[in-house]
Amino acid sequence: MKNTTTSRTPSADVDVLIIGAGISGIGAASHLKARRPGTTFVILEGRESIGGTWDLFRYPGIRSDSDMPTFGYGFKPWAHRKSIADGHLILDYLRQTITEYGLTRHIRFGHRVVSAEFSSTKGQWTVTAQQPGSRKKAKFTARFLFLGTGMYDHDAGHTPPFTGVEDFAGTVVHPQHWPQDLDYTGKHVVVIGSGATAITLIPSMARTAGHVTMLQRSPSYVFSVPARDFLAHTLRKLLGHKRAHQIVRRKNIMFTRGVFKASRRMPKLMRRLLIANVRRQLPGHFDVDTHFTPRYDPWDQRLCVVPDGDLFKAISAGRASVVTDHIDRFTRTGIRLKSGQELTADIIVTATGLTMSPFGKIRLSVDGREAKPSDTTAYKAMMLSGVPNLAFALGYTNLSWTLKVDLVCEHFCRLLDHMDAHGYDTVEPILDDSSVERVPYMDLTSNYVRRGIEAFPRAGTSGPWTVEMAYEKDVARLRQGPVDDAALRFTVSTPVLSQSRPGRAS
Repeated sequence: MKNTTTSRTPSADVDVLIIGAGISGIGAASHLKARRPGTTFVILEGRESIGGTWDLFRYPGIRSDSDMPTFGYGFKPWAHRKSIADGHLILDYLRQTITEYGLTRHIRFGHRVVSAEFSSTKGQWTVTAQQPGSRKKAKFTARFLFLGTGMYDHDAGHTPPFTGVEDFAGTVVHPQHWPQDLDYTGKHVVVIGSGATAITLIPSMARTAGHVTMLQRSPSYVFSVPARDFLAHTLRKLLGHKRAHQIVRRKNIMFTRGVFKASRRMPKLMRRLLIANVRRQLPGHFDVDTHFTPRYDPWDQRLCVVPDGDLFKAISAGRASVVTDHIDRFTRTGIRLKSGQELTADIIVTATGLTMSPFGKIRLSVDGREAKPSDTTAYKAMMLSGVPNLAFALGYTNLSWTLKVDLVCEHFCRLLDHMDAHGYDTVEPILDDSSVERVPYMDLTSNYVRRGIEAFPRAGTSGPWTVEMAYEKDVARLRQGPVDDAALRFTVSTPVLSQSRPGRAS
């Protein structure tokens, strides 16, 4: 794959086929444009618009749960005053990125990838995409496959089987499938759940609803942060966006990493500090011990962030309340709890979690052999053992997602440069070290992780096979470390010329 205007392999439609036009896919395309302007690529997007998660989710109050100077790309400074940003601002940022890097002509909307087959003989991938509303399929070929599909199932979220749900006379909605015409003005709303989605929904709905109740089985850690970063705003005025961005980004990474490390090293102290922060923002009579004191240590699950303490303000004003109990069943007028208490509701929101799904449920195969993600081991948390010419981007669980995406994309471009320099056509991670044990890709104890992590690639216990949820370690490995590695097998193949295929990129 030469960094010129001519593809190394004329039999392939493109050099790189990127799956997904969300944060990760747009990031990969932007890096290729900037670092390898001669590399040909296409982005296949199953939906009819860009944005991925940020276009799919339309529930009230949707926003980032990470600060935008680090959730935004390293190559494009976040310029808005809001550090914790609303979903529409994030979509605008992604649209600006697409425009600035000229990516529109590279995107094929309405192409949901269902399978990808690698041929060692040809040294290329053949990708089949389904077009919505028809049986028509398009085929694309590429030397490299980049999976920017995220880690959630966009078709369906997780809803437990609630007894009596069919008896409820009101409306039941899941945040992943929010009806745009849902009117909750003056209504009594019960939101089931205590995770990031629930604590985002509740203060937003509480502004106009009659009352909103957060019904949880057990509490989560909730951490209040300023919605606007005034230091960042000041630095932008003094130094300009680019220089300020670098300083603020480093500052925010250090702070978030510091909180995480302190939580691991001093969990009892951090537990007290986090709960004290909640207690300080709620009325003195509020039962913090019951409703905001988790049973697990900080960062065993992801911290829930609330901008300017909006959740606590809604509770303090009486517009929202918290009930910690277990559901017995749905009734005609609401929910009956195990304690015997009944919650009256006009609308019930099941913010009960997402469904994890690796790589957009794409069927991968190599030379006719299925390559199930769960059978593979992640190499540098960006490639799969036994699968040639494939890279993926899965972000951090304890830091902004995009920080990892940027590092993966940088290393991916360096890998392509290395292959060009040595005339290699294929690269494949090979796990032949018997001392490496295979462990889950991530170790969070959240229910959504426990339900879905078995379908994902495994991590290794040593060497390049570990999955590091540590930015500084990934900087050393992906940005500063060498590309060549004993665990990588590079080969030269002789591609077979083929005729153009349906869906061939222009």
